[in-house]
Amino acid sequence: MPKPSLIAFALSFLLALTACGGGGETNVERGNREGILHYGNGSEPQGLDPHVVTGVPENHLIRALFEGLAVKNPHTLEPEPGVAESWNVSEDGRVVTFHLRADARWSNGDPVTAEQYVWSWRRALHPEMGNLYAYMLYPVKNAEAFATGKLADFGEVGVKALDPRTLEVTLTEPTPYFIQLMDHYSTFAVHPETILAHGEMTDRFTRWTRVDNIVSNGPFELAEWKLNRRIRMTKSETYWDKGRVRLNGVVFYPTENEVSEERMFRAGALHYTQSLPLNKIPIYQAREDSPYVQAAYLGTYFYLVNTERPPLDDVRVRKALSMAVDRETLSQTVMQGSVVPAYSITPPGTLGYEPPRVFDHDPEAARRLLAEAGYPNGEGWPAVELIYNTQEAHRKIAVAVQQMWKDVLNIEITIANQEWKVYLDSVSTMNFDIARRGWIGDYVDPNNFLDLYLSGGGNNNTGFANPVYDDLIQNRAPRAKSREERYRLFREAEAMLMEQMPIIPIYTYTSRHLIHLSVRGMPANLMDSLNLRYVWLDPHQGRTNEETK
Repeated sequence: MPKPSLIAFALSFLLALTACGGGGETNVERGNREGILHYGNGSEPQGLDPHVVTGVPENHLIRALFEGLAVKNPHTLEPEPGVAESWNVSEDGRVVTFHLRADARWSNGDPVTAEQYVWSWRRALHPEMGNLYAYMLYPVKNAEAFATGKLADFGEVGVKALDPRTLEVTLTEPTPYFIQLMDHYSTFAVHPETILAHGEMTDRFTRWTRVDNIVSNGPFELAEWKLNRRIRMTKSETYWDKGRVRLNGVVFYPTENEVSEERMFRAGALHYTQSLPLNKIPIYQAREDSPYVQAAYLGTYFYLVNTERPPLDDVRVRKALSMAVDRETLSQTVMQGSVVPAYSITPPGTLGYEPPRVFDHDPEAARRLLAEAGYPNGEGWPAVELIYNTQEAHRKIAVAVQQMWKDVLNIEITIANQEWKVYLDSVSTMNFDIARRGWIGDYVDPNNFLDLYLSGGGNNNTGFANPVYDDLIQNRAPRAKSREERYRLFREAEAMLMEQMPIIPIYTYTSRHLIHLSVRGMPANLMDSLNLRYVWLDPHQGRTNEETK
C-alpha cells in the first residue's frame, strides 16, 4: 500500500484534532467523559488475521479484538485465565488440559469451543498458511513435522478436543513457558465459519477481517477502519468478562511520524503515544507530574544481515561491521541515554539469564578483519544498502551507524527508508543487504530470542543455518534437568550465533511513552504488554507511583 502523502497526513492530523465534540473539547477531554481511549499505535497495521501478521502494532489491535486461552496480568505478566477458566499440567509436564469457560462467546453469540481451537491450530500450522509464527506452537507434539510438510495427518499432532469445553495438548518435552504462549495471537482461535465464508482455510488477507465481516471473542469489537486515519473499537457485549471492562471504546491511530504524534498528544488528541522524538525526552523528564513513562523492556534493536549476499556472506565482513559500531556513544547521544548498549540478541537479566559477550567495539580489529576479507581501507567495497521502516529514530540511528562505518572502515553504505508494509515484505523475502529489525519478547524466556535463528525459522530472514545451534535450542535445552543446565546450553548457542554474526545487535530497548495522567490500569511492565481489559480513564486523578514502575 502506498505511503500517504504529506497532505493526506496533514489532513488526517487536522481531523484527529478537530474530531472532538462541541464546545472546543479535545479528544482526551471527551474521551475521559465518554470512556473512550485515544491510542497512538505506530504504523498502519498489516492486517488483523492472528495467523498472518507479525508486528507490534498488529499485536495491540488483535489482543483487543481476540482473547487466548490465557492472558497476561499487566502488573505481574503471570498467565491468568482467559478463554480457559483453568488448566491442569500432568506430573511429567507433557500434557496440558485446558478447561474452557461455558460463557466464552464469539461476537456473533456462538460459543467458543475446543474443536475450534483444534481447527485454528491446524490453520496456524498448515504449510500453505505461511504463518511466520507457526513455530510458537512447535512445543506441541508433531506440530513442527506438520508445519514443515513432513507429516500430512494433523490427527497425529498433539491437540485434541475431548469434549466441547476440554482441550488436551500433548507436548514433545516439558515447556516452562507454554502457558505464556497462549496469550500470543498466533495461538488464538479464529471463527471457522467466518474464515470459510470468505475463502479457504489457508487463504491470506481475505475479507473476513473487514468491519462488517469479522467475528472475534475479545473485550472489544471492530467498529470502523479508516485506512491511514484510525481504527475504532467498541466494548463487546458478548465478552465473558465484560463487567470488568471499564472502557466503552478505543480509537487507534497510525502514528508513524513521532513528531506529529507528540504534537497530537500536546493538543489533547491522544491519551497515549507509541513513542516520542528523542530530543523531547529531556524536556519531559524535567517536568513535574510528567506524562513521560520509561521502563525496562524485553526487546533488542539490531540489524539483520543477509548472509547469502556478497560481501556479507563473509563472516569477517559481518564482524568488522559489528565491531565498528560504538554502541556506548550511540546510546548516550542519538538515543539520549534512553537505551542500553547490546552485544547479544537476548536482553540481559531475562529470568536471570546473562548472555555471553564475545565481541566489543574494536575499530582496529574491525579494520584488520575487513582487510583480511579483501577490502583494505575499504578499497573495492561494493554497493551495500541498509533499509529501515519509516520512523525518525530509525533514520537517526542509521545515519549515525553509516558514519561510524565510514569513519572506522572507510566504506560507503547507503540507507533507505521504506513504508511499513513494503519493509515487512523486503525482510520476509530477504530482499535486502542489511535491515533494521527489533524483536520484542513474546514470553519471558531466553528461548524466545534464540529460537529466531533456527534453520528455516519464519523470522530468521538472514540465511543463517547451523545444525549444532538447532540441536542446542530444539533438543538439548528442552531436555535439561535444571535451569542452570538449560541456561548453559543457551549461552553456548548464543556464543555460536554471535561468532557467526548474522545479526548486529545495537541496543536493548526501553519502553518510552507519553501517557495522559487520566489513564489508569496501564502499568509499565517488562513486555510493555497492553491489556485493555484493565484500563480505565479518570480525569480527576493522576497515576500513582505503582502504575509507572
